[in-house]
Amino acid sequence: MNEFDLLIDLHKHNQRQGPGSPRVTEKAIELTGLLGQKNLRIADIGCGTGGQTLTLASHLDGKISAVDLFPEFLEILSVRASENGLNKRITPVEASMDKLPFGDNIFDLIWSEGAIYIMGFEKGIALWKRHLKTGGILALSDITWTTDSRPEELEQFWKKECPEIDTVSAKLEILGNQGFETIGHFILPEDCWIDHFYLPLQESYSFFLERQEQSKEAIELIANDRSEFEMYMKFKQYYSYGFYIARLL
Repeated sequence: MNEFDLLIDLHKHNQRQGPGSPRVTEKAIELTGLLGQKNLRIADIGCGTGGQTLTLASHLDGKISAVDLFPEFLEILSVRASENGLNKRITPVEASMDKLPFGDNIFDLIWSEGAIYIMGFEKGIALWKRHLKTGGILALSDITWTTDSRPEELEQFWKKECPEIDTVSAKLEILGNQGFETIGHFILPEDCWIDHFYLPLQESYSFFLERQEQSKEAIELIANDRSEFEMYMKFKQYYSYGFYIARLL
């Protein structure tokens, strides 16, 4: 089993594959100004098993193209959508986020929680915006420094994990340079990391190791996750995810 297979097996049974919460998704939805509008076309890029996709579908009137590279995640999303009576609003799309199978100027809203770091904030925005209608909304969460200076240990950790981590002001500048008007932004609270991501993930460790028969690779993956959690608990005042909502001009 390769690294991707292990990551999928570890995360596929959880509601979320990264920090966030239904309350935060709802807050971002309100900031879009799209509540009450009809027949929206929405893309949720890097949707995972659909924690935020289901919230989008239950709050906004329209059709959602839920995009992820991993069919295992999309299968679980489909089951959850059916269980919640939302399957007619959500279409799973197996695709890479750098090769989206969509035309230009078709979406009213492009959504992505905790996934754009894979491409990089600026590159992802530059590539995805062609799919938005003029006046369409882009809503993204991405890892963000919350202070102007940080301990060297933390700087080195994130330089390795996500070199493009930056401050809120730097993210807003990128949005402006890409032709967007920011209409709202906020920092995710601590419960998005602990209650909605790390603790549920940690509760799944024993079952994951059982399925993987205590393999060396599985044990190493858990060790890395635990180190990441310890880093967050030690330095959480210096970083979080920022949520950015902007309109294409």
